[in-house]
Parts: sequence; C-alpha cells; structure tokens
Amino acid sequence: MQSLLVDKKLAFRNGFGRLVRIRRTEIGLTQEGLAFETGLDRTYVSGIERGRRNPTLTVIAILAEGLKTTASELLQGLEKEAKNGL
Repeated sequence: MQSLLVDKKLAFRNGFGRLVRIRRTEIGLTQEGLAFETGLDRTYVSGIERGRRNPTLTVIAILAEGLKTTASELLQGLEKEAKNGL
C-alpha cells in the first residue's frame, strides 16, 4: 500500500513537471526566463520540471502567472499525465 502511495506522489510530481515544461516551451521561455518572471530560483524551476520538487499551491499560482495562464489551466490534464507516468 505504501509503495502505491509513493508511486502516485512521484507520478503526480513528474506529470506536473511535464505540464510546466510543455507550457514554458510553448510560450518560448527558458527555465532562466521563467525563474526571472516568477522570482523563483532557476534550480527550483528545474527541480519542479524534473519532478524532484513538490510545489505548494502558492508556487503553482506563481508559476501559472509566469506562464501566462491560470493555475486551473496549468493543472488541466494532470491526472492523465500522472497515469501515463505509472
């Protein structure tokens, strides 16, 4: 049971990271550019995209603003992305 929970956590973090990377590249930003737009450290942005960081709701909202979208739009498709990662 605990292994499934760990797998799901990783799948959601990885899925969210893919969604951030997809959106970032769609609008032509580098990780450094997104970091500048949001005030986040570039290594933190990189960690999110690689699924190594678990951003808070506040950080998700900040990322969405920097990505010229809303948090709800950014999170759309997360379940599908996470399922693909399992």
